[in-house]
Amino acid sequence: MITATMRLLEMSDSQFPVGNFSFSNGLETASHEHIVHDAATLASYVRAATIQSIYSDGIASLHAYRAAERGDYDDIKRADTEVILCKMNDEARQMVLRMGKKLAELAVHVAPSPLVERMLADINSGDIHGTYPIVQAVVMHAAGISESDMFTSQAFGVANMILGAALRCVRVSHYDTQKILYDLAPVLEKDYEAIRALDYDDMRAFVPGIDLMASLHEKGEMRMFMN
Repeated sequence: MITATMRLLEMSDSQFPVGNFSFSNGLETASHEHIVHDAATLASYVRAATIQSIYSDGIASLHAYRAAERGDYDDIKRADTEVILCKMNDEARQMVLRMGKKLAELAVHVAPSPLVERMLADINSGDIHGTYPIVQAVVMHAAGISESDMFTSQAFGVANMILGAALRCVRVSHYDTQKILYDLAPVLEKDYEAIRALDYDDMRAFVPGIDLMASLHEKGEMRMFMN
């Protein structure tokens, strides 16, 4: 129990070196366009981003976790493909691919397993995409972290990435960001119950505001973050 919790905390830490601090999930543009400008609008943005992630990355990662449990590599590859198909903009694809490869490279040194080693080899050869949510599911399964904790870590990562970025580009305080994160916890618990039995056909990523922010960022001059 303590071992799994310790590993969960390590892999969920914002200092875990997979590069998540380089991304804002569209927040930089949302701030620049004055769409997100205070704690209330930031909370709404975080919720929209977590919904988008949960109903795409979240569903696929649950299937990848269960596939890792069965040793079903073909289903892991399918989950990986489904994630990339849900990324509507180039910067979102770039983010999940860069972070996925970094996590796989780190995991073979820190928490090696045959599945993780195979994934990294296939990422390097181009046989799989190696998206972050799917690599995360496989790595956390190998580390003895439960399915629900893996889901929690993933959703926490999305929210925490945005909130960390908000401290640099939105007029909010640490009190504001921590309150948003604290209030999100019971909501995410309901989200897990809502998606845990869903299949690939139920995946969706329709939050056009966030995709529009990413599109504007690609064409704009704001470069505090990579997306």
